[in-house]
Amino acid sequence: MSQISIRGLALGAASTCREMSSSSSSFRKVTHCIFDMDGLLLDTEKIYESILGNLLKSYNSPYPWATRMKVMGTTEQRTCSILVNDLKLPCTVDEFLAKFRRDQLLCLGKAPLMQGAERLVRHLHQHQIPIALATSSGADSVEVKTKNHRELFELFGHKVMGSSDAEVKEGKPAPDIFLVAASRFPDQPDPTQCLVFEDAPNGVTAAIAAGMQAVMVPDPHIEEDQRKHATVVLRSLEDFRPEEFGLPAFS
Repeated sequence: MSQISIRGLALGAASTCREMSSSSSSFRKVTHCIFDMDGLLLDTEKIYESILGNLLKSYNSPYPWATRMKVMGTTEQRTCSILVNDLKLPCTVDEFLAKFRRDQLLCLGKAPLMQGAERLVRHLHQHQIPIALATSSGADSVEVKTKNHRELFELFGHKVMGSSDAEVKEGKPAPDIFLVAASRFPDQPDPTQCLVFEDAPNGVTAAIAAGMQAVMVPDPHIEEDQRKHATVVLRSLEDFRPEEFGLPAFS
């Protein structure tokens, strides 16, 4: 899919996007689901925070909360670019990225599943709802993080890994990754038929920009103002009610 066609889809679908509502009657029925991974399916955010915090300490740099919010959910390259430039680190983006990737491979292999993640993925797969993964991580990182949950992640029809996928020109909060994910379903649904599951404000912004609805399961520290664009906000995936979006209910 070309960058022009991706942008065209975003502009065309965004006009049909609904505002957040607590009433299930305002939710559009969907046919396909797209999942983020870090902080939503896998409990990796604290590991990432520790990796980046320790790297920044090696440069005698703090890790301000505002900077953490800017990098949450976006690609590895964009994360490192923001950190190096915003915090004025004495290194290049490529140098910082190499250290970041090195430490990821060492630390992320034991990431546990988030509450409700396995139940929901297996439920959708059992009912033949097409599901895809859209993560900002690269292929090497995904391989490490999912190695203890390989069978579960094989249930996804396809995976889009933003940091290593040539078709994802811009990371979240741009809509590219979700539009690419939608285009790779065999029946190529309209973006309005897709429901995105996200934990990060950048991811929610990307989903809404793509014309999709967004179920947000945020970290408790994320402020109310950064949740307002989500279609619905949940405490965990355990609280998701598929029937509100026209999907098969849990038995």
